[in-house]
Amino acid sequence: MSTALAVTSHDHMLPPPDRQTPRAHVFQPPEEQPFDVALAETQRLIHQHGHVVVVHPTTLPKPFLHRLHAIRSVLESDRIALLPTALPPLGTGVLVRQLRQLSLCEFSPGVLGAAARLLSHYIYAGALLNSVSKLDQVPVSLTAHAKSWMPRAQFAVLAAPTPQLVRLDGASGNGAGSEATLAGPQFPTDLTVAPGQLTSEWVGQTLARQWNVGAVHEAYLPKQSARWWGTGKLIEFAAAIPDVSVLYQLVSSVRRDECHWCGLELIGDRCAFCAAPASYGAGSRRAALSRVPSVRKDPASRSETAGRGGPGLGGFRRTTPERPSSNPRHAVVADPRGL
Repeated sequence: MSTALAVTSHDHMLPPPDRQTPRAHVFQPPEEQPFDVALAETQRLIHQHGHVVVVHPTTLPKPFLHRLHAIRSVLESDRIALLPTALPPLGTGVLVRQLRQLSLCEFSPGVLGAAARLLSHYIYAGALLNSVSKLDQVPVSLTAHAKSWMPRAQFAVLAAPTPQLVRLDGASGNGAGSEATLAGPQFPTDLTVAPGQLTSEWVGQTLARQWNVGAVHEAYLPKQSARWWGTGKLIEFAAAIPDVSVLYQLVSSVRRDECHWCGLELIGDRCAFCAAPASYGAGSRRAALSRVPSVRKDPASRSETAGRGGPGLGGFRRTTPERPSSNPRHAVVADPRGL
């Protein structure tokens, strides 16, 4: 039984790379769907799939967010995970597509839900803008704000995983600043591009060459993109790992624990379903090991956490390099650049 995935917008449903990739359920805004209908649909998803993972943007309107929490509360279900993401609209769609691919693997609901935070660190999402005067999702200097009023100004902005902004000269992206670079991925990716009311070949040609992407795919611009980026004159893009086997190995390489509250598997520093923090103490580990006797008890095989709840990948612990074990809980995989 595969875990069901759900989103809060049709824009987060990008075309799948193959026919096997399942669709995600789309929750409608409160003004477009009665509460009892949304409640019945959620109950049906839980009955069919057992667990539901809902990915929604951090900019989701408060009434919509309250609707999701109300559904979870009325059903009194700990099988619904509400996962906010700070990625831009197109990047959110790319993340959901990766999770849809992974939902066909044997990952447990807790691991699949926690994988959303992990995979978001490997998505390079940004946009080419004609102005940053109304951009408030990414830090913008006063100098950049002033240059937004200059004619033919364009800005290449990276929102994730690390914010960055560079200025390009020329409306076509072929001026003196066209070779300005954004920090790109150091592992194989495909580039998804969603053009808006801006004409430029910089993303599909210059940026794709600089990032050495494997392929460029075009998608429709999400409706929320203009509001998120502060302008409708933009070209949004997102580079991500396209190969599901690489995604599978990436998630499998992270150390798995058992949630001390709900009992689900988890990766990272907290449970995706009950939000309980991971307990790394000896007492909690002994309790988990008593429930899962197949896990090795040798503490020497465990690596220290880089940082619990800190920025980046600090909340995700990787096992130390060793001979692969037959136990999938201790699969070892290197950085995606080496996959």
